[in-house]
Amino acid sequence: MQEIDNLSDGGPEEIRQVILQWKPDRTILSSVVEHDPAIEQAMGEGVAFHKLSHLSKFPFTVPVGKPETMGADRIALAAAALTFHPNQNNLVIGLGTAITYNFINKDREFLGGGISPGMEMRLKSLRDYTAKLPLVKADWNFPLIGYDTRTNILSGVILGMAKEIDGMIDAYKERYDNFNVVLTGGDSTYFTLHLKNTIFADPDFLYKGLYAISEYNN
Repeated sequence: MQEIDNLSDGGPEEIRQVILQWKPDRTILSSVVEHDPAIEQAMGEGVAFHKLSHLSKFPFTVPVGKPETMGADRIALAAAALTFHPNQNNLVIGLGTAITYNFINKDREFLGGGISPGMEMRLKSLRDYTAKLPLVKADWNFPLIGYDTRTNILSGVILGMAKEIDGMIDAYKERYDNFNVVLTGGDSTYFTLHLKNTIFADPDFLYKGLYAISEYNN
């Protein structure tokens, strides 16, 4: 059984209640922020617990200068790519707070990629760094030529991001063959209709990668 649940505070006691309810055999923590160490203790009470880091075992190599700087979320996306699309060059594009471009080649090497501002960050920056522009709520439905402030911002931000993503995909395609693209993350639904490239969209790709890493480390 699979279920995605957003916790109210994500504190140790709430996590204990989730574990008590579901009684998992294993738990895994992927964190890109400073968190309460008590969370790790709560996740390991009576179950096999794994904290994802550069010290974890992976089904790929990370031939970069400082593997400890690779975000846990990006590592999980790389694991998912190799699990579901092995023997291919994979570009996994994560759309969240930031856009992450994560390239895993057919030789099972996670080479890195790129990072740029995400959708909400761009929308908020227009409000924060201009005198009169408002904060606009994201919406996938907008015209190419905006007819008011809201639609001008949506066209500029979301369509601009779509063109950025298409351009990055094209740049990778020029260099690599046997090429696969996966679009994932909470914001992916805003962009699928605006991309010219053929992609595989899976908003739960990161969770599948975490499962694969949990299996690999237990």
